[in-house]
Amino acid sequence: MRKRFQSIHGRLFLIFLFSMLGLLLVVSLVYYQRATEQIRDKVGVIAEKNISQTVGLFELLLKGYDSVTKSLNSNNELMQLLQQKTPAGSPEVSSVNRERQITDILGAIFYSRSDIVGIHVISSQGKVYSFDRSIGSSTRDYKKTDWYAELQKSRGDMRWLGVYPTAPLSGGIDSPVFVFGRQLFELSTMKSVGYVLIETEEDPILSALSNASIGPGSSVVIRDAAGRVIVRTKPEASEAGSEAERETEALPANWPGTLKKGEVAVRDRADALLTAARIGTADWTVVGVTPKRDLKLELKQTQRFLLTVVILLVVAATALATLVSRSFSLPFKRLIQQMKQVELGNFQGRVRVHSYQELNVLVGSFNRMVHQIEDLIEREKLSSISEKNAQLQALQSQVNPHFLFNTLDMIYWMLDERENDRLGSLILALSRIFRYSSDWEEASRAPLRLELEQLRHYLTIIETRLGGRVNTKIEVEDRWLGAQVPKMILQPIVENAVKYGLEPLSREGTLRIRSAETEDALVIVVEDNGVGMDEETLVRVRRSLGDGGAAPGVREDAAGRRGIGLANVHRRIALMYGEGFGLRIESERERGTKIWASFPKPAEEGDNR
Repeated sequence: MRKRFQSIHGRLFLIFLFSMLGLLLVVSLVYYQRATEQIRDKVGVIAEKNISQTVGLFELLLKGYDSVTKSLNSNNELMQLLQQKTPAGSPEVSSVNRERQITDILGAIFYSRSDIVGIHVISSQGKVYSFDRSIGSSTRDYKKTDWYAELQKSRGDMRWLGVYPTAPLSGGIDSPVFVFGRQLFELSTMKSVGYVLIETEEDPILSALSNASIGPGSSVVIRDAAGRVIVRTKPEASEAGSEAERETEALPANWPGTLKKGEVAVRDRADALLTAARIGTADWTVVGVTPKRDLKLELKQTQRFLLTVVILLVVAATALATLVSRSFSLPFKRLIQQMKQVELGNFQGRVRVHSYQELNVLVGSFNRMVHQIEDLIEREKLSSISEKNAQLQALQSQVNPHFLFNTLDMIYWMLDERENDRLGSLILALSRIFRYSSDWEEASRAPLRLELEQLRHYLTIIETRLGGRVNTKIEVEDRWLGAQVPKMILQPIVENAVKYGLEPLSREGTLRIRSAETEDALVIVVEDNGVGMDEETLVRVRRSLGDGGAAPGVREDAAGRRGIGLANVHRRIALMYGEGFGLRIESERERGTKIWASFPKPAEEGDNR
């Protein structure tokens, strides 16, 4: 396992994975902290908004109830009926009719709202007129009740009595009801004519109150100016609900103090969030209590979401790290495999990858290096074969070389004794040519100086044979005379120039051999002003040089043996030094031919190449 993580793939995988995980951890912590702050702020804003909306709903609800009582107080018929006194001895029918008229008025109000449980009017004589959902009349003694005492304190203002477990006056109604009332006055004389008491269902109150809850465990209460709880919502049966009930019971009676209309008080405690707002219509305070456990529900959802995202991102980071590390290490693996093949001597394979630019450059350089090594080995092999063939051809062309050399020397000395200098020079030149061309034992290369000496011997014979019709010029700089060049490389070029360019001329021809140089090559230029070549012949010669085939001027005897011609010269140079070196030919009909033979430039004194 340890060795596995020492590889490029393993280390890249760990580096990329840990980098991604570290970045993911930092981002997750920052996100969680920011989300927590935002949730707290949002919860506070929602709590304030909910309590404000609840106060607004109560204002509307209580104003609606207040308008019901005002409609009764402004009903002139009802006021007159309540002020009528029944004289002694009056018929009982008139009393029944008056009661029926009053209940009809109360019934019209009763049916105008669906949430009213009962409407009761108590006249100043103590007579109770009711219209409610109960069956039968109430027999309760109301004069000693606290709500009646509260109504007596009214001076026309509304008295919100709160929620009662059962209806105070309506008989047979045991469900909680919201009770309110006021003292009735005759508007023209402002004389009290009685009291009105209205009982409504508790549900609209609780529904409006529950709007202030921001969690299932929240508890909302309404307290009057004295701090007495008028109504409360019951949280769901849970541990958080129990906490909310305990917090509600433990609320200070004087909290939140005096609040202006529309003002919301918020108190963030360690165990609960408290909000409060004032209902101006009834001088009540709505207080909401939400345990912190409820507030953490959204945080838990955020935690679960964040955990899910983190797990998915870890899986994605692992997969991405694996993909990236493999995409980077795979080219190296292929490169290493091919390098092992090269170590075993297999130069045929190539690495083929399409990866990062740097890796593509590295792989491309390796492929080119292997190709060059393979090409170099092949050139060395062909060069060796070519040299062996040249030696073999030279040996085949020899007829007892030592006997021939000795015979030619003897003829030279015999001619010298007879003072025949011209013929002696020819014999001597021919002897030197044979001796140089047949000596392949030391090396296949020779200094340019020896090649030029050999060339001068050959030109001596040619100039004599052509009777002075060829004028030769050798203009090679002295600094290149020590350069090593392939042996027998210039004579075939000059021989082709003389035989196919200058001999057919009817005038004197010029043959020029000079040196030139490029940035990295030594060039020997052989040019003549002979008959030249037509376009077709020039194309064929160039093609033969490119393909390594025979060119015009390559001699072939009856036995099929091919002499050392231009194609052989070009092939030997290319095999020794590479494809960038060899022969290049230019020719124009009746203008002459020019041949460039290029070799690697030798290192001069002080040159470290």
